[in-house]
Amino acid sequence: MSLNLEQKQAVVAEVAAKVADAQTIIIAENRGVTVGDMTRLRARARESGVYFKVVKNTLVRRAVVDTPFSVLADKMSGPLTYGISADPVAAAKVMSEFAKGNDKFVVVGGAMAGQLMSVQEVNALAALPSRDELIAKLMGTLQAPITKFVRTLNEVPGKFVRTLAAVRDAKEAA
Repeated sequence: MSLNLEQKQAVVAEVAAKVADAQTIIIAENRGVTVGDMTRLRARARESGVYFKVVKNTLVRRAVVDTPFSVLADKMSGPLTYGISADPVAAAKVMSEFAKGNDKFVVVGGAMAGQLMSVQEVNALAALPSRDELIAKLMGTLQAPITKFVRTLNEVPGKFVRTLAAVRDAKEAA
């Protein structure tokens, strides 16, 4: 189905708005992927906060003009899907994981703020922990010394109470 001019302008505006907030754009070829598989991928992308869209390449080229992602314009050919995310790792993670389980879905490349990424770089990015995982690790690292200090302070009265209980038990036994 062909889009009229207003619909094309709306699609370009929608994609441009997502690109303006994006940290990464990952592109993948989807030749021969079934509708059911694409539906599962869309759901997974939605859960991860990734804007996932199958759009005509010419419309995406217009949306990325004068942005740091304009370096992707040369890679935009064929039946492509676009994963756009504000989290630098989320789009790469979602699309790379799906590509591992589906041989007809092939990650072509991506970009991060003016830097073109190869397939290997996208896969390396996907292997990194997500932002939430990194924050959780940081919080655990920050809490560890405080937790150990509190346990140490709590051990002094605990040891005193156990000693008193042992003295009491010894007196009762005697």
